[in-house]
Amino acid sequence: MKYLNLLVRRCYRACNLNLALLALLALSACSSTRNVAGAGNGLGALQSMMAGTFSSAEQAARDSAFYDITLHMYPIWPDKGHWLYVEQAVTAMQERPYRQRIYKLEQAGPGIFKSIVYTLPDPEAFIGAWKAPSRFEGLAPEALQLRKGCAVVLERQPDGSFSGSTKGRECESNLRGASFATSRVLIKDGLIVSWDQGFNSEGKQVWGAEKGGYEFRKQK
Repeated sequence: MKYLNLLVRRCYRACNLNLALLALLALSACSSTRNVAGAGNGLGALQSMMAGTFSSAEQAARDSAFYDITLHMYPIWPDKGHWLYVEQAVTAMQERPYRQRIYKLEQAGPGIFKSIVYTLPDPEAFIGAWKAPSRFEGLAPEALQLRKGCAVVLERQPDGSFSGSTKGRECESNLRGASFATSRVLIKDGLIVSWDQGFNSEGKQVWGAEKGGYEFRKQK
């Protein structure tokens, strides 16, 4: 009888151990599923962080080397992928933007993304279109002009942010005597840090911020 009771107790402990192992495996599988889902949502997360109205007013207030700039980035063509219309202007002159672009976001590999840059065929016709993205319904992506070599390659960081830059001297520019331009970008919740610079053929900077990137904070 004592031997039978011992066997029962051993079986009970073994069963509990097996149940615990099964539970642990289930939790591990669930966690893996969440991690895979999180990795797959990178493109959507990137677009969400980039979309909205941003301002450098806070930075300009504390450092006169930076201008008060307003940056608008809003999704367009939702049925065609991840596209953003971009409009940038001195805050006091938003009716006269100095930059209008279309960005196409793509995933280039695990944790690697691209922001591909295009120009509009008639930029003035789309001033203020961030307020009404439906204005782009009559424009086909094929009508855009690709800025070769100007794509920003972004890598997702462990904290969920994205950071990256253009590649070498591949982004051509003739603005103010420049030969090429570079962009370095950090994107996180509520903040985009963007450092655009132009250089001549000798590598001397001819335009853009000198001290560091512009800090654009998302506006509510």
